[in-house]
Amino acid sequence: MKKFAVITLFPEMFDKVLGQSMMWKASEIGAAEFHIVDLREFGIGPRKQVDDTVYGGGDGMLLKIEPLYAAVEHAKSLIGDAKVLLMSPRGTTWSQPLVRASADSSDNYILICGHYEGFDERIMSVVDQQVSVGDYVLTGGELPAMTIIDSIVRLLPGVLGGEQSAEIESFSDGDNLEYPQYTRPEVFTTPSGEELRVPEILLSGHHAEIAKWREQNSSTKPE
Repeated sequence: MKKFAVITLFPEMFDKVLGQSMMWKASEIGAAEFHIVDLREFGIGPRKQVDDTVYGGGDGMLLKIEPLYAAVEHAKSLIGDAKVLLMSPRGTTWSQPLVRASADSSDNYILICGHYEGFDERIMSVVDQQVSVGDYVLTGGELPAMTIIDSIVRLLPGVLGGEQSAEIESFSDGDNLEYPQYTRPEVFTTPSGEELRVPEILLSGHHAEIAKWREQNSSTKPE
């Protein structure tokens, strides 16, 4: 079983995501286990403070080291020894090879979601890897954490169902993207009268030719 603990200021954001679709199935079949840790519970003082101003000046607030460190320790008490991932725009870009390696490994994961202007740098003493989901900035680390969990969990044995489902997907073979796919009806007529047809080769039953067509029509990610 793959175990995940997410440290966040907005735990309610994860309720629907982890209780639906493949995430729900993974929990039901015992492939994955999810724990959400509310960072505010480890805040300091009566106001449960988790952020403070930046030493040296500057706009915005930073997440304090004490609540973050305590939350990581609590997460480890829930799932045991785990690899700690920090959601950060300066991190390694998440990719399908990293997803596959993470799914195949025996590692469990603690994901830290940031907010405000970032973190007190001292939290890096317990972080194993910084991870980014792209070259853009989001309000917080919750959406990246959801993306990372989803990408790993769907590759766990028994979650997708079909044995080849994960193998033919986009990025499973380098930068190749999945070929076009069709289902019934064979002909779809638009309101303007245009007929959109399924390629004849896919209706032929010639598996070798279909495989060739699919290979020829697989595209690569644009630069």
